[in-house]
Amino acid sequence: MTDLSDLMKQRYGTARHGMPVDGNAVLASLMTHRSVRAYLDTPLPEGTLERLMAAAQSAASSSNLQAWSVIAVRDAERKARLAEWAGGQAHIRQAPLFLAFIADLSRLNRIAQAQGVAHEANDYLEMFLVAVVDAALAAQNVAAAAESMGLGTVYIGALRNQPEKVAQEFGLPPYAFGVFGMCIGHPDPSKPASIKPRLAQPAIVHHERYDVAAQSAPIAEYDELFKAFQVSQSLPTAGWNAPTATRVKGIEALMGRHTLRAALARLGFRLE
Repeated sequence: MTDLSDLMKQRYGTARHGMPVDGNAVLASLMTHRSVRAYLDTPLPEGTLERLMAAAQSAASSSNLQAWSVIAVRDAERKARLAEWAGGQAHIRQAPLFLAFIADLSRLNRIAQAQGVAHEANDYLEMFLVAVVDAALAAQNVAAAAESMGLGTVYIGALRNQPEKVAQEFGLPPYAFGVFGMCIGHPDPSKPASIKPRLAQPAIVHHERYDVAAQSAPIAEYDELFKAFQVSQSLPTAGWNAPTATRVKGIEALMGRHTLRAALARLGFRLE
């Protein structure tokens, strides 16, 4: 069995009585996850993309519809454009491989047309959610697989900042939408990323029914814990609660994504 005590301490910021400390290599790999934003220019080993895609396609898929696609980007100029649209994130340009995960109902439309049947269900919000969830499940398998191979990853939600530019860049057909991206590469050891502590489980895990009252204490505790983490990383000591509240305060925090519904309509999604 793998001793997870140190990883537990890093993930929750403290040693907690009653938390399990034994596990296996899969758990250990998952618990070492960190967002990597600095990469070496070392090329990825031959066959890396194929292995990552096999992991992605091993994820669950609603009704086996497999309503997602991925665009693998290695071209420096294309990565530079994507980085600009994503708020100037330099690691997009730096990573040897950038994956754009696409919620893709267009393939289902074409299959239905080939079978001579309508595809009206794809005009409803439920099917859009199916495609987004499928893409997210596939992507998380990619992240876990990449990290098990010694590679670093970071999700790029800012791919949604300019959804129509992204669609044009990739030549996406109607009913296809770039949900998020992911940088993949060898982490730069001179700029190591740390495991970021998370909320204690009582703030997240409910038993039988949702419990609002049980969250107050662990959230307050986490705010202080996160301040200590920020100090250790030489970051501004703002805690977790204040920035989180700011993140949901108004549309300015959405980085232009408050117009996403209209953009989705122009990309073919009716969202009935």
